[in-house]
Amino acid sequence: MAENGILGDRFSFSLVLKACSRLGSLKGGLQVHGLLRKLEMASDLYLQNCLMGWYLRCGCLGDARQVFDRMAARDSVSYNCMIDGYVKCGMTQSARELFDSMPVEEKNLISWNSMLSGYSQSEDGLVPARKLFEEMPERDLISWNTMIHAYVRCGKMGDAHGLFNAMPEKDVVTWANMIDGYAKIGCMDIARDFFSETPDRDVVACNAMMAGCVQNGLHAEALEIFYSIKSERNLSPDITTLLIVVSAIAQLGQLNEGIALHRYIKDIGFSLGGKLGVALIDMYSKCGSIQNAKSVFDLLPGKDVDHWNAIISGLAIHGLGECAFDMLMEMERLSVKPDDITFIGVLHACGHSGLVKEGLICFELMRRVYKITPRIQHYGCVVDILCRAGYLNEAKKFIEEMPIEPNDIIQRTLLSACKIQENYNIGLPVANSLFRQASCNSTSYILLSHMYAGLGLWKQARSVREVMKARRIPKLPGCSWIELNGIVHEFSVDDRQGELESDAAFRWNFEMTVA
Repeated sequence: MAENGILGDRFSFSLVLKACSRLGSLKGGLQVHGLLRKLEMASDLYLQNCLMGWYLRCGCLGDARQVFDRMAARDSVSYNCMIDGYVKCGMTQSARELFDSMPVEEKNLISWNSMLSGYSQSEDGLVPARKLFEEMPERDLISWNTMIHAYVRCGKMGDAHGLFNAMPEKDVVTWANMIDGYAKIGCMDIARDFFSETPDRDVVACNAMMAGCVQNGLHAEALEIFYSIKSERNLSPDITTLLIVVSAIAQLGQLNEGIALHRYIKDIGFSLGGKLGVALIDMYSKCGSIQNAKSVFDLLPGKDVDHWNAIISGLAIHGLGECAFDMLMEMERLSVKPDDITFIGVLHACGHSGLVKEGLICFELMRRVYKITPRIQHYGCVVDILCRAGYLNEAKKFIEEMPIEPNDIIQRTLLSACKIQENYNIGLPVANSLFRQASCNSTSYILLSHMYAGLGLWKQARSVREVMKARRIPKLPGCSWIELNGIVHEFSVDDRQGELESDAAFRWNFEMTVA
């Protein structure tokens, strides 16, 4: 149009700005804004609202506010657009100031709901959210669901349930909120009741129930819900459904289920880019097939840092430290910038492969080349690398020179290595330090007790056990898993059920062999 000398009107310019918003095109939008000024159309209220929406979509909050402040006249759309922008940036106080300055006649349900949403997402926003909710001249489903979500987020399910009962009408989001809330506090029986009572269940409610199952370790139950979704004609899984199922299979370690799901994802045409590709790489790694994980990784058309992190973590799980380190070098060659998660994966891999030199090089690369400030996890990985290789004095010195306070995990790592190598000179002071911290982790007490026993100090060893009993700190039993005929069996110390399942599995296997 511009090349042919045809000037657009306010409608055509609004469409171009909306297109720039959806594409996140800052350059294109700036050109439109400049043209509007040149044509003296930049003062049009409708186009100014479009400009604000475009600036906010591109993350330019300050520029959007400048447009707002320069407006000769504003309507409810102007105020609501700016309030929503502040809310999405987490600037609830700025949103409230604008909301309070808004003329009464311009405030509508969208204004109130935007402000309510802002409070529901902030850490200390529950009380002002409820106060605002009570002051609302009218409420719709969004208002009620937002307030229920605020209570769910804070774990106040009694209040959420009270609102649920008071609602004049409910939709599937309401039911999903309640399912999610009760699942998060571990009340799975109540969550199941809500799920079974949900009218016209859709994929949102199913996703909430499946996610609750995974959060509470009920991975097989999550799979059953997924199979029911597949069997119903009116339900279709979305990307969220598939991510939850992939996570459940990864935790169960069922490779055959994972392969079947991967085939299903291909059949229904979902792209493996983004989070789904990351989840599949992680699933195959945890199910014991690093080859399949690598195959998924290699076939991805566009890889971002999350995909690299997933395969590096998978290689770490399988003790393939050299391959993980090579992946880091490949990232550098391809100009893919690693993040702090990348280095945790590589350091972890080096620790499990005894690659002390490579691990220390990786740590220095992170600090000096990529200018990433190490977190406690990075320091913990380096301590683990040194301890696994038997460099206890170096590990002790490294901990002492850390710029941040070592946590109990780092101390237990050193203590465990001292116990294995019977280095009581380093281990005993560490053990006593952990003991004085009154840690709730049974490992610290058990290691200290073993330290005393190793030195023949039986009285002190007994006293540590007595303190454990007095503080009611249980010793977690060891457990193992085995997959037999597609079913994962868990065995733990003193587990009679596991014994019975083991006997049954052995008899079945023996009978099949004889037959």
